[in-house]
Amino acid sequence: MSMRELLAEIYRRDRVLAITGWFHVGLLAIMLGLAPFDSRIVTGLNPWLKPMKFAVSITLYLWTIAWFLKYLSGPRWAMRTISWGASIAMLAEIVCIALQAARGTTSHYNDSTLFDGIVFGIMGNMIFLNTLLAIVLFILLFVRMTTLPPTYLWGIRLGVLVLILGSLEGLTMIFNGAHTIGLPDGGPGLPLANWSTMAGDLRIAHLLGLHALQIFPLVGYAISRWQAGRPVTRQMSLLIAVALVYVTVVAFTFWQAMDGRPLVHL
Repeated sequence: MSMRELLAEIYRRDRVLAITGWFHVGLLAIMLGLAPFDSRIVTGLNPWLKPMKFAVSITLYLWTIAWFLKYLSGPRWAMRTISWGASIAMLAEIVCIALQAARGTTSHYNDSTLFDGIVFGIMGNMIFLNTLLAIVLFILLFVRMTTLPPTYLWGIRLGVLVLILGSLEGLTMIFNGAHTIGLPDGGPGLPLANWSTMAGDLRIAHLLGLHALQIFPLVGYAISRWQAGRPVTRQMSLLIAVALVYVTVVAFTFWQAMDGRPLVHL
């Protein structure tokens, strides 16, 4: 399947999520054009870098959910709720982040003024809503599923499960009031990712948890294709082994961050 065919298939599976994803792509293009002409610095970086990264991540998320909804045979109202709910939540999220970037201030953990506190509150509520929708999706993945190779199906289920855990891990950052442990946010960080090189950074485990949504299904699908002639038990064993290694890495990066240690010390 070519990229054009893939994008067309995503649109065919769920137009709402597909169009919302394209909105984020368009917003990314606008921010890429603005960034070189903005000399302001927010937490040590160009203010548009953060919303650009979120735009990419949200696009992947929305299009992945659109791909999965085609496999469900649950109540139509539930699938529409997931589609519209995720779209609204992610639109509100990116608008808040881009708005604060335009204002030259931070979006997350910012309660320095009433307005900033309201913006962060909206973001928190939208992420809470999206997490609830992910839980509904996880439940539907066990209800009247269409026929899929077992490893691919369980790759999707595990991906959604780890996504939910990664979303809940975000609560740690909210309670901490920052994503850095041991130092204020905005210190020296790795290029592009900006993960702290001086202290613990909770964003690493958070990112790995969220993008398990794409990684586990791809692994499950690959195993189902490459091991097609093998017993299902062998295929499932391979998937479980990969999942255990991945979850261990996520848990390690979370523990390392909570201990105040950077992934890479420079």
